[in-house]
Amino acid sequence: VQLQASGGGLVQAGGSLRLSCAASGRTFGINAMGWFRQVPGKEREFVAAVSLSGSSTYYADSMKGRFTISRDNAKNTVYLQMNSLKPEDTADYYCAAKGYYRGSSFSTLVSEYDYWGQGTQVTVSS
Repeated sequence: VQLQASGGGLVQAGGSLRLSCAASGRTFGINAMGWFRQVPGKEREFVAAVSLSGSSTYYADSMKGRFTISRDNAKNTVYLQMNSLKPEDTADYYCAAKGYYRGSSFSTLVSEYDYWGQGTQVTVSS
């Protein structure tokens, strides 16, 4: 499974961005998918996750109400719509997927995701 993230960029505070993550390869082996973010010198932080069907979502508290994760299985793509962006949202954003064998439960732990895309940089200016 390969994950390709895109959509990052520079935006002013209060603005919006939509990140995309396209999966390819043995996509039948994927279960829940998620987004994480990381700034230099800090650990990778959970942002949001979406179930295999796309019907259930889970967010880190600081993202609730501002970020929306969604999934289009026909396109093997997961999205992260980010609104009301703040300078503290500046980070490299990574998409990730859990292997199907792990089951359908959500996880906020980096160690429970088997596949990772490259980061896409998001910079929010004040």
